Amino acid sequence: MQVKETKNEGLSREYAIVIPAADIEGRVLSKLTEIGKQVNIPGFRQGKVPTKLLRQRYGQAVLGEVVQDAVVESSSQAITDNSINPATQPKIDVTKFEDGEDLEYTMAVEIMPEIPPVDFKTFKLERLTCEISDGEIEKSMANIASEIVRSEPIKRARKARKDDIVVIDFVGSVDGEEFDGGKAEDFQLTLGAGRFIPGFEDQLIGAKPKEHVTLNVTFPEDYGAENLKGKDAVFEVDIKEIRERVETPIDDELAKSLGLESLDQLKDGTRQQLEQNYTMFTRNRLKRDLLDLLDEAHDFEIPPGMVETEVQSIWEQFEEARREDRLEDEDKEKSEDDVRAEYEKIGQRRVRLGLLLAEVGRVNNIEVSAEEVNQAMLQEVRRYPGQERQVMEYLQQNEQAMAGLRAPIFEDKVVDFILEMAEVTERAVSPEELLADPDQATEEKKEAAPKKKKAASKKKRASNKKADTAKDDEEAKSDDC
Repeated sequence: MQVKETKNEGLSREYAIVIPAADIEGRVLSKLTEIGKQVNIPGFRQGKVPTKLLRQRYGQAVLGEVVQDAVVESSSQAITDNSINPATQPKIDVTKFEDGEDLEYTMAVEIMPEIPPVDFKTFKLERLTCEISDGEIEKSMANIASEIVRSEPIKRARKARKDDIVVIDFVGSVDGEEFDGGKAEDFQLTLGAGRFIPGFEDQLIGAKPKEHVTLNVTFPEDYGAENLKGKDAVFEVDIKEIRERVETPIDDELAKSLGLESLDQLKDGTRQQLEQNYTMFTRNRLKRDLLDLLDEAHDFEIPPGMVETEVQSIWEQFEEARREDRLEDEDKEKSEDDVRAEYEKIGQRRVRLGLLLAEVGRVNNIEVSAEEVNQAMLQEVRRYPGQERQVMEYLQQNEQAMAGLRAPIFEDKVVDFILEMAEVTERAVSPEELLADPDQATEEKKEAAPKKKKAASKKKRASNKKADTAKDDEEAKSDDC
């Protein structure tokens, strides 16, 4: 085998590789010999079939298999011999091959970059902390109570309003025929909640108790039932009762409705949940700040192929969100080129940080234990009640899925390792500051910076003017003397 380096630029390497015809022929004969020992051909004893006949019958298939094996083995050997640490799968291009001639191909590969070491002891970070106040607990319990819908009949006769709960019987029909799912009794419908097809709830606003109403509506074109899409329908509705929502009191009854024994137990549980939430936010903010520092402290070259793969993955998620109309308004207004440029930066950051954390883990022998992976797998399985066995089997048989469980564990262990060496101070903050979006805070600082600069400049001009005036006064005094 002959290997010649043809390109050495940055992280890109290319090699021209030649495998002699004699080597290919030897591999072919060896394969044919193995086949001859196993096949039965009329007129020949097993193992005594002439090589020429075997070549006629199996030659092309064997040659293709031999070429593939030869390329895999030789490219792997070239990588080892040249001390290459591939960042991506090598790209192989067979440039010349004819039966009985040398096999020639090129191998292009991107290598892993050299990552310069950084003293993590120089990193200064701030861990935000937040005390749980009684007010926060009360606010959280009030949110819980607001999600529990309680209602009572209206105290005086009046027409139905938006947000009222109407108790109705209804029957729906299309072209005079009732349809499946279009009938119910004692159904409680909150007006304005948008649970029914467009126009249904709006036509009930203003109705009175004991009143019969005929509603004319049209099913949307994207309605779930194929036989009702875009169809005009008539609903005969009897208003049996109008109810209005009432506040759910925060008391022992609320706690019992949630499966707890008392209000005190609800308060304790609420405090614990808030503490867990704040701990999670504190951890995420600290981790994000650390990753920002790591990104700023390292500026090594990254493999373009890895960035391309990462950006493509992000773009596919963007396309899916666009198809499902889940994009933020600001993203809808951006051009496709602007979005791609943003994702290019995100992809570069992800790849750079991924390589960096992997290198820190490798150098410091940080590993993920089988027990840690099993714990993560059990947590994932619990998310699918009733499908535990199928999910478990899928995870165990899918290497990519297992890698997806292992990756965040490894990342967190490396982050913890770095945080142990960094200088981390604590600062108590309000819940609002802890939960604030760091990106928004950064943008506000950028917007405030020009204003501060302008104010400072104005103050400096005033100071200079004052100094000039003092100087003039001093010179005037000197002249008087």
